[in-house]
Amino acid sequence: MRILYSHRIQSRDGMSVHLDSLVAALRAEGHEVLVVGPSAYEEAGFGGESRLTALVRRLLPRFAAELAELAYSFPAYLRLARAAHAFRPEAIYERYNLFFLSGALLARRLKLPFLVEVNAPLAEERARFGGLALGALARWTERFVWRAADRALPVTEVLAGHLRAAGVAPERILVVPNGIDLAEFPDPAPPAPKPAVTLGFVGFVREWHGLDAVVRAIAGFQGDMPLELLVVGEGPARPGLEALAAELGIADRVRFTGLAGREAIPGLVAGFDIALQPASVAYASPLKVFEYMAAGRAIVAPDQPNIREVLRDGETALLFDPAAPGAMWAAVERLARDPALRARLGAAARAEVVARDLTWAGNARRVAALFQAERERRARP
Repeated sequence: MRILYSHRIQSRDGMSVHLDSLVAALRAEGHEVLVVGPSAYEEAGFGGESRLTALVRRLLPRFAAELAELAYSFPAYLRLARAAHAFRPEAIYERYNLFFLSGALLARRLKLPFLVEVNAPLAEERARFGGLALGALARWTERFVWRAADRALPVTEVLAGHLRAAGVAPERILVVPNGIDLAEFPDPAPPAPKPAVTLGFVGFVREWHGLDAVVRAIAGFQGDMPLELLVVGEGPARPGLEALAAELGIADRVRFTGLAGREAIPGLVAGFDIALQPASVAYASPLKVFEYMAAGRAIVAPDQPNIREVLRDGETALLFDPAAPGAMWAAVERLARDPALRARLGAAARAEVVARDLTWAGNARRVAALFQAERERRARP
């Protein structure tokens, strides 16, 4: 099948991992995929973003920047239409973005099957954090794209609820969570003897992750083996965490790798004894959870609906009440003192990935099947 993939991503981060991984998996399944998006995406390095976009957001009043986002749909539509004329796609797949109408409009004009991947309710998200001036317009464009899709693909059932509330018919919604490429994560080897138990975190480090509490708890831990923290990533919370570790006298046990390329992640996660997901947005499908599962790590994560869609407490992870002070650390301490439990949970987490096919290849097969079903539906008299 020839699939035209439309997006508006301009940075290289978790969003780009999802995009690149799904496209690679679709191609590996034998489909032709043409990706059409901003030129800045191809030029950006991992962790970087478009300087022009950052400048526009800084200089323009918020309402003007949002109108510019909406106006971008016009040149994006022309670029997408030119690509479609040359490529002659049989279907259009789009990663949803706020104020971005190009794929929906072109699919309607060409009468092509249209799938929309939804990773967040962006109108609600931006309004909540004070970053939205034209709320009514944003919500209208969001509903327009979601309802235009033949199938909408939210990454969690929690997010699917947002789509249903926006008027998307339940039968047109299929939850497709993030995934992983198991080929990048070899079967976990037995842990090598180490002088400390390593707690690990992958991602962009923000204050709300609560890693400061982890650093304090490491300093006060009394166990057979000391604990250390390895943070794979970068973020605004890093300087404060490093200063806190120095103040507590454990600077040598709190390490940051800085930004790490995708090829380095499996090897770094393999060094974790306990993998941390300290907090999660309520509707997200955290990519790091799938990395931890594929690596066969013992996971500590918040007990909330979107996380329970993937992990089961006591079976594939230890889940903690995010509203209970000290609950996360109690789970960490339990695992730190019980290597057999760590091994059991890690093995079960990896087995869950295999059993449920929580992979990019599996997602590619689901997407292709949806496109095929829509083509057959349209072909019926």
